[in-house]
This record gives sequence, C-alpha cells and structure tokens, in this order.
Amino acid sequence: MKLFWPGIAALSLIVLAAIIGTWLTPYDPAGFAVRLRFAAPTFLHPFGTDEFGRDVLSRVLSGAHLSLLIGFGAMLVSLVGGVPLGLFTAFNRGWGGTLVLRVADLLLSLPPILLGLLILAVTPPSTLKTIIAVGLVYIPIMLRLTRAVAMELLEEDFVQAARARGESAASILAREILPNAWPPIIVECGLRVTFAILLGSALSFLGLGPQPPASEWGVMIAESREFLDQAPWIGLAPGLCLCVLLVTVNLVGEGLRARLDPSHG
Repeated sequence: MKLFWPGIAALSLIVLAAIIGTWLTPYDPAGFAVRLRFAAPTFLHPFGTDEFGRDVLSRVLSGAHLSLLIGFGAMLVSLVGGVPLGLFTAFNRGWGGTLVLRVADLLLSLPPILLGLLILAVTPPSTLKTIIAVGLVYIPIMLRLTRAVAMELLEEDFVQAARARGESAASILAREILPNAWPPIIVECGLRVTFAILLGSALSFLGLGPQPPASEWGVMIAESREFLDQAPWIGLAPGLCLCVLLVTVNLVGEGLRARLDPSHG
C-alpha cells in the first residue's frame, strides 16, 4: 500500500509529539488568562484560546498522550485477555470452551459504547479505568479472531505432523500455532486501535474518562459544546487532531494487512 510509509511517518510524528508534548507547549496548558478569553486563532495562538484564556494548541499537545494511551493501552488489554481465551476455546471443545464462547457472544451482542458505559458506570471515572473498560469491550472480538485462526492452523499438515510425532498440546501451541497466528492478530490490533481511540474519546466526551482539567481530546470537545457559536475553534482543534490520528492509524493498519495477511487483496 503506497500510503503505508507516509502513515508510519505521520504516526511517528504524532507519537513523538505525544511523548514530548509537555515540553513543546508554547504556553502553560493549565494557565488561566482571563483577558484572552475566546481569542480567535492568531500567530501567537494558532488554535485560539478557550473560555479560561488557556492556549488551545498547548492543551492539544499536552493531551495527545492521553488519547494515544487510551487507544493503544486498551488494545493491549484486549490482546492479553483475548488471545489466551481464543486459544483455550480452540483447544478445548468441551463445556469450558463452550461457556467462554457463549459469554463472548453475549458481550458481542451489546453495542460497544453501551458495554463501555455499563463497565464504567459503577465506578468513579479515571484514565486507567477507561483503558480497562475499552480493552474489555474488544476482548470478545480478539477471542473470536484468535480462535478462528487457531482452528484453521490445527487442520494444517504441519500441525498434524506434530501430533503424529507425539508432541504435547503445549509444544504444538508454542512452536506451531502461535508463530503462525501472530500476523493476522497483529493486523487486527492495528485496525482495532482506531476503534479503541474513538470509543475512548466518546467515553471521555460523556464524562466517563479523564476528568477536567485534563486536556484529553474527548474532554476538550465536551467542554467546547457550550461555546460552539462563540468560539468554535475550541472544539474544532482537538476534533481535527482526533480525525488526523484516526486516519493515520487506519492507514498503518491497512498497510499491515496488505503486508501480513496473504488473503487480503
């Protein structure tokens, strides 16, 4: 895919900005300047200022790591939880594997935003809980994918040969299944990060993620609702940054699929 490397370059710049964003901010992200309230974008304040006179560009830079942390952290949670369960259900065809699959099907029947709300509604919101909640939402999807890949591999000749040699299930799993299952799993992770970032921002928008004065992009968009007519740039800046991030991650995910998934045309 021709846009894979430009996507990698753009994502690397975004990640770099998120890592060192605190030191790149031209102003204090939390610094109030009442006289500069609702200042339109200028050379000194390229993204304008908000209702407290805070520089929007500084807030966007300082909050980039939160949006990335929620998306990639949630995908790590789903990977750690979904892959072992998927392998378990592929190897265990008894009541234990069936029970896990039925629970996964039940969770898959719920809309992701609703499931995230149900998980977060019972505890006080925080960044860590948002990461865990979004990760739990995508565990059933990762479970189903891993199980499907593992079941296909179990029918391959090299696995049948390993069984004929008398190798244990653990040995077949470690030496035959996992090395061949990782490419499609990694591809799915690359694509699902986009959904995880979007769901994390949606939950933050609803007040179930990082709390003000945190400058996570979903929080910034939520705070800007009251001032859309007066100062649309307050929500426009984090919204555009979120769109750029999603497009960039999607380009990288599609590039990974083209390179690692032989069934993808």
